[in-house]
Amino acid sequence: MDSGASTANRSLSVAGVLIAFGIGSVFLLGAGRQNYPELHTILDTSITLITGLLALLLWDMGARIEQPLSKRLAIAFGATFVLEFLHVLVIVEWSGSLAFVMQLREFLRPATWPPAAHILAIGILAAIWSARRDRVGMPAFALFMAVVAVLLIAIFQRLPPYRPPGLLDITRPVLIVAPLLWAITCVLCWRLRATDRIFGPLALMGAVVLLGHVAMLYSQAPHDTEAMVAHLGKVAGRLVLLLSMMRMASSDMLERMRAEAQLARLNEELEVRVEERTAQLAASNLALESEILVRRHAEQKAQAQLARLSLLHQITRAIGERQDLNSIFQVVVRSLEDQLPVDFGCLCFHDAVDHVLTVECVGIKSGALAMELAMPERSRIDIDENGLSRCVMGQLVYEPDITRSSFPFPVRLARGGLRAMVLAPLQVESRVFGVLVAARKERDSFSSGECEFLRQLSEHVALAAHQAQLHGALQQAYEDLRQTQQAVMQQERLRALGQMASGIAHDINNALSPVSLYTQSLLEREPGLSARTRDYLETIQRAVEDVAYTVARMREFYRQREPQLTLMPVHLNQLVQQVVDLTRARWSDMPQLRGTVIALRTELAEQLPAISGIESEIREALINLIFNAVDAVPGGGTLTLRTRLAGGADGHGQVRVEVGNDGLGMDEETRRRCLEPFFTTKGERGTGLGLAMVYGVLRRHNGEIEIDSAVGRGTIVSLNFPVPQAAPATPSQDRLDSARLSRLRLLLVDDDPLLLKSLCNTLEAEGHVVTTANDGVAGIAAFRAASARGETFAAVITDLGMPDVDGRKVASAIKAASPATPVIMLTGWGKRLMSEDDMPAHVDCLLSKPPKLRELRETLAQCCEPGRAQGAIEVSE
Repeated sequence: MDSGASTANRSLSVAGVLIAFGIGSVFLLGAGRQNYPELHTILDTSITLITGLLALLLWDMGARIEQPLSKRLAIAFGATFVLEFLHVLVIVEWSGSLAFVMQLREFLRPATWPPAAHILAIGILAAIWSARRDRVGMPAFALFMAVVAVLLIAIFQRLPPYRPPGLLDITRPVLIVAPLLWAITCVLCWRLRATDRIFGPLALMGAVVLLGHVAMLYSQAPHDTEAMVAHLGKVAGRLVLLLSMMRMASSDMLERMRAEAQLARLNEELEVRVEERTAQLAASNLALESEILVRRHAEQKAQAQLARLSLLHQITRAIGERQDLNSIFQVVVRSLEDQLPVDFGCLCFHDAVDHVLTVECVGIKSGALAMELAMPERSRIDIDENGLSRCVMGQLVYEPDITRSSFPFPVRLARGGLRAMVLAPLQVESRVFGVLVAARKERDSFSSGECEFLRQLSEHVALAAHQAQLHGALQQAYEDLRQTQQAVMQQERLRALGQMASGIAHDINNALSPVSLYTQSLLEREPGLSARTRDYLETIQRAVEDVAYTVARMREFYRQREPQLTLMPVHLNQLVQQVVDLTRARWSDMPQLRGTVIALRTELAEQLPAISGIESEIREALINLIFNAVDAVPGGGTLTLRTRLAGGADGHGQVRVEVGNDGLGMDEETRRRCLEPFFTTKGERGTGLGLAMVYGVLRRHNGEIEIDSAVGRGTIVSLNFPVPQAAPATPSQDRLDSARLSRLRLLLVDDDPLLLKSLCNTLEAEGHVVTTANDGVAGIAAFRAASARGETFAAVITDLGMPDVDGRKVASAIKAASPATPVIMLTGWGKRLMSEDDMPAHVDCLLSKPPKLRELRETLAQCCEPGRAQGAIEVSE
């Protein structure tokens, strides 16, 4: 049966359904209003079965062609099937175990047929809308249909099913929406019939169902004539859709059968053509086989040559990127083992003096065989008179069968199962410095192309090795030059820093001098000071001395400290308490501003003996260590200061001061280098001089420093000072008292007005008569004016650095006018001049700023007591 006849038959079947619906409707309406309960049951059951069948067909069609519209329509018909099934349940007379269904009849019957009449139209419209917009998934659409079904049941449960005839004699106004929904569905599907072939049958079904629902508006009982016409319309509409879908399925099947028949014919024709073409190709293949063999042989040679060139390029590029001999040789040997390949490969250095080869590099795969042949790395090989001797003379040596050779080296390789050998010289500028050895276990296994490849490779390796040697020598020379340059730069930096420090020291000493003089004077001459005031003044004096010592040590960056400094007794427990008070702002107040808390714990041993040292230097070392410990606990933590008496390595006692923290800690590299000058881990915040200065302090005190640290475990820095065999000497008060002098006439020359005024006040408080001059010219003029009046000065105290006329010129002028008058030079450069043994000419004594009253009295006593008659003034009280 052809397609036209099949389509005509299917169209006739649809028309027959429609005619049957029309005839049945006319017959029922013509018979008058009657009740048909059995017909009602049959029609409802048919509607339910056809609806379920349509749901299954639509879902299957959608799943096969992956069409969301068909699946959504299947869900809509499925929801309708559920409601139709409920309607059938309540209209059937049940008995036995299913009799309980009869009790639900009055509840469900009014609410089942109306929802089923509405939900299919709603589902079709919703399926069209969601499929065109592709916004709703299948689960969501199914949930939507379920919600609509429940809502419709709830709504129609509350609405009365029948009313007295009203407008247009309608007895079921609650169903007025159903014809409207089906009218909309019919029109919409008809308009969309060009987009999908399912819309045409849907429109036709909608038109038939629409007529049935119009008849249902005039029904007055569940089984009356109008209700039966409505049920016939629903059955006819579903049958129309079912027949249309069967028509579409049969049409698709017929098209598929035609396509398969046509494909079979095409396959037969193709097989015939393939057989003919196969015969032609077979004849052509026979003619080309000989040519292919020739070309294949040529291609194999070309590919082998290309592979060797590629390998040569790869090795050359790899060794060109390396600058050390070991890595170059490793690349060469491993590449030969993997890609040439060879069974044994190594590189040897040639010692022209001892006339031997030293194995420098053996491949990984050749390692076991090298041990068997006694040729591991660093082993020595004597050069025989055959192949090796010719190779070190610059020739490429190929032995196709080394078992025929009686020379030592080939015999050694043959014991390892090797049969063929190539020796390639590593030659640069007519000098062979090495040999490349490649061997295989098969005889005659090296072709001429491979021998040429090894010769070219040896040339590249030789150049690369020579370049690596030159690079290594150049790198070493550069490193030596860099280290020398760094040393010179550091020396220059230290020298410049020392020169700058010298100038700064002079200015600082000048500025400190008035503070020191007034503080010493108040402490000595004001017995009525309160304890608090005296404590404050002693702290000021101690801070001034510390600054003076610090300034004096600034030149340690470029000079060693003079060995003649006097060591004084230092009580470390008392010094630790002073350091705690001095640094309180750093470890307590400043961290609290950042929201962190640092706790400080002191553990001081009782009856700790005093040590010999310079208190200001040790104090500064402890301050440096506390500052470092604070920096090591940025998030807060605990600092510990501990003193104790310990035994030294030499059997003598040691006083130990420990500064510890539970902070970040140091790794081994940092701990090893932390004492180096200018080494810092603090970036721009650090100078790298703190621990270096601490180390210098310990060395000057014959002490030791120990650092125990680990990352995440904190750091403990221990300072070990030797306990002196005898108690350190303390300046005697008798000596201080003996330094007090009778009244003297003195001349002070200094360009710093504050220092001049403070020194003048201090000396006048000592009972001396003081004349001041604010520069060198005024000082010389004052001295000459006094000499003209017949007055003499017991001593002249002058600064060194002054404008126009400095201290040296003042001393020279004083000595020229009065050789017996002592000249005392008080300068901020005093320590430097004394350490450099650079006492200015015509100067009797040299003092450093800031001056100390004790030193000033001792110097005046030393210079002026022998000449008391000159410049001494008798004082009458």
